[in-house]
Amino acid sequence: MKLMTKAIEKKLPALTSTSDRPMSEVPVVVKFFTPWGNWSWYAVEGEKQNDGDWLFYGVVEGMEKELCYFTLSQLEEIRGPGWMHGLGVERDRLFSATLDKIHP
Repeated sequence: MKLMTKAIEKKLPALTSTSDRPMSEVPVVVKFFTPWGNWSWYAVEGEKQNDGDWLFYGVVEGMEKELCYFTLSQLEEIRGPGWMHGLGVERDRLFSATLDKIHP
């Protein structure tokens, strides 16, 4: 599955552009997740970098839940354990929420 699409690119606000808005007004543009575990990445902002990679800002939920930056290349490098080794991070095509719903 392709993690980044032209449609997502068009929807992503620039980095720091939503920082002055209430969390209830900041939409999560895209959710990425590991199908074999409990890790999820919720991007609310993003920008293409000079090297072609994408830098996102949003919530990362795994062992803890925190607001932070993450990159597309980091997500693309993740592989499942054991017999799931070929599986990678996927994109939830049906997910819809605002930032306050995932990071109160």
